[in-house]
Amino acid sequence: MATIDFASEITQLRSTLDTISAVSDPTALRAKIAELSEQAAAPDLWDDQDKAQSVTTALSQAQGELERVKSMAGRIDDLEALVELATEEGDDADTLAEAESELVTIKKDLDALEVRTLLSGEYDSREAVVTIRAGAGGVDAADFAEMLLRMYLRWAERHGYPTSVLDTSYAEEAGLKSATFEVKAPYAFGTLSVEAGTHRLVRISPFDNQGRRQTSFAAVEVVPLIEQTDSIEIPESEIKVDVFRSSGPGGQSVNTTDSAVRMTHIPTGIVVSMQNEKSQIQNRAAALRVLQSRLLLERQAEERAKKKELAGDIKASWGDQMRSYVLQPYQMVKDLRTEYEVGNTGAVFDGDIDDFIEAGIRWRRSQERNAN
Repeated sequence: MATIDFASEITQLRSTLDTISAVSDPTALRAKIAELSEQAAAPDLWDDQDKAQSVTTALSQAQGELERVKSMAGRIDDLEALVELATEEGDDADTLAEAESELVTIKKDLDALEVRTLLSGEYDSREAVVTIRAGAGGVDAADFAEMLLRMYLRWAERHGYPTSVLDTSYAEEAGLKSATFEVKAPYAFGTLSVEAGTHRLVRISPFDNQGRRQTSFAAVEVVPLIEQTDSIEIPESEIKVDVFRSSGPGGQSVNTTDSAVRMTHIPTGIVVSMQNEKSQIQNRAAALRVLQSRLLLERQAEERAKKKELAGDIKASWGDQMRSYVLQPYQMVKDLRTEYEVGNTGAVFDGDIDDFIEAGIRWRRSQERNAN
């Protein structure tokens, strides 16, 4: 077994942390925390609920960023002390094994911290609204959409991120036609935006009595949650609102009033449905918020398209299929952009997708660098 050069490894860890610190700018973060703390201490803060929420969320986010950098520096110092202790005890095997284990953990956590610094897009720090839609593949596609919904909700649960399912449209036989949910955590949009695209599932269909292999598709859309400062004003004349009764699986009525809302943006044709809140007013507000979020992302895409047109034809397309989930004849999940793949499909569908997301964020940054 090769001996680990702890001195070299620790030097590399500190170098990486220095790079992260330069981007995070702890001095600026402390100044921001002081300013936000002063605002949060104002006696009339909660007179304006929206402003109060914005201030407290920003304060928590800044404190979290600073603490992550500080705690990582402390962990590296502790690792160095542990290695020194092992050396003083004549290269004690148990202590060295503990140091090796901690080194692996620190590397993984430092990688995650480094990825966070790559999320520097205009809306990357926002919370996210995710919509999953069944595509080609009939009932298998609807079932796949439900599998993806569970996967993302389990991923959020693993990280302690609050989620709220805003709308679910059930398919007739099984699964979902579509589902929309929020992930209420800082940088949720920047993190999950690399999941947007077409996902493909290959398996023996549990709905085919002949046991044939079926390929099905589902689309994932990720948009940043709108904020009041975004100034996305939509004239009433551009919105068509339909109300209907909420329904559950198989069309079973779960509401005896017309509380569900379908909102259509007439100029773009964007349609948003909301049915999971108890009142029509709540569903209408939720639908408007998601519609504004989608229009915000569309505006950003138009701006990028204009820049691309000025810069010429840049080959940086995500492609139609961004990830394949193969359950038969072998088991593998593979991202077609990054080439990252794993064989444990069960873990992936149980929310273990951090490595896919990290690879996607690094891939996207490399594409951006090549385009500039």
